[in-house]
Amino acid sequence: MIAETVCSAVAAAGLGIAAVTAYRKRFLAATRLAAYSLLPLGLVMTGVVDWLADTAFSPTAWAGFGVLGLSWVLFSTTRAVERRRGGTRKERRAARGAQREAVAPAASAPSLDPAARTPATRPVGRSRAPESAKSAGDDFSDIEAILKKHGI
Repeated sequence: MIAETVCSAVAAAGLGIAAVTAYRKRFLAATRLAAYSLLPLGLVMTGVVDWLADTAFSPTAWAGFGVLGLSWVLFSTTRAVERRRGGTRKERRAARGAQREAVAPAASAPSLDPAARTPATRPVGRSRAPESAKSAGDDFSDIEAILKKHGI
């Protein structure tokens, strides 16, 4: 009797914490907390806590299996969404940090941003020959100049 009360109180407290977490717009964490919270309740309802007492044909036990199934579905859903987003929160934060480091130190905007690009201007002494007419050395000299400019 005491074990059922404690497990029910733990489940209620966990669902309350999940509600607060959902209010803070952290829905994946809230769903995972709800899944963890439902586990003790499901275990009590299935009769695992009181295994020797009439679990075979108890409607409460089958309802507990349903709650355990719901908990499993919530776990699976959060894992699928997490995989789709690209990992855990720490991994996404690290990826964003690495993306910021890819920008040149003096740049005010990411170099890959199409809105921040300015049209390229040609140097005055440059010939206007088609790309196929340019020599391979000319292409590499442009790259070398860019690399030297950035100190690479």
